[in-house]
Amino acid sequence: MTVNWKKSALVACDLVIAAYLLLAITAFNRPDVKATHCSEVKIDIEESEVEGFLNVDEIKRILSQDHLYPLSQPMQAISPRKIEESLHKSPFVEKAECHKTQSGHVCIRIQQRLPVVRVMADNGENYYVDSHGNMMPETRYVTDLIIATGHISRKYAQGILTQVAKIVLQDNFWKNQVVQINVLPNGSMEIVPRVGDHIIYLGLPNQVEKKLERMRKFYLYGLNKAGWNKYSYISVEFNNQIICKKRNSSKS
Repeated sequence: MTVNWKKSALVACDLVIAAYLLLAITAFNRPDVKATHCSEVKIDIEESEVEGFLNVDEIKRILSQDHLYPLSQPMQAISPRKIEESLHKSPFVEKAECHKTQSGHVCIRIQQRLPVVRVMADNGENYYVDSHGNMMPETRYVTDLIIATGHISRKYAQGILTQVAKIVLQDNFWKNQVVQINVLPNGSMEIVPRVGDHIIYLGLPNQVEKKLERMRKFYLYGLNKAGWNKYSYISVEFNNQIICKKRNSSKS
């Protein structure tokens, strides 16, 4: 009997390739060995244009205080639900999500409540208001926010003041220029700017965008030529006109 060595070699090669593929598929599809302890904690705090109060160290502090910080803890003993519940107790957390991986990582994602204005009312109340108009407690953390002073009730702060602050923060020019909003007893508003030794009078808080745009153009085409400190008081209360009071108290 004549042996076909060429055919036999091809069959042998096919068998070797088949065996390799079988081993490769088995290796790649085999589940990862589960880690027994947490080797890494990944904390992701959602970024925003407005600076919040939370950072990674604060999240660690909150969880450590409740004995829930998972690093080096047995994976089986780590409860994502308890971690989420602990974080939700913070007045600065809007939403918290947590999950574990088979590789021994615990992933935490935070969406924080974002303050838009700090209220220091003449009735002695001191608090923050977030972008939804909800009140936030005074905190030891410092953030570069607009300060609102004067005759401010909580209802006014949560409604009108929040909306005006959001308008300011959405405009890059005014976001950097407005330092303080002062509310007068009749509900009208004054603005204290960062640059320029003057007060801007908005009047009642209606058509705020148009008033601020009119003032911005006055900065550009008026004060840039006359000097930013020429006037002590600038009113944009009325449409189509800007009323200025000179620093020497004479009428403009």
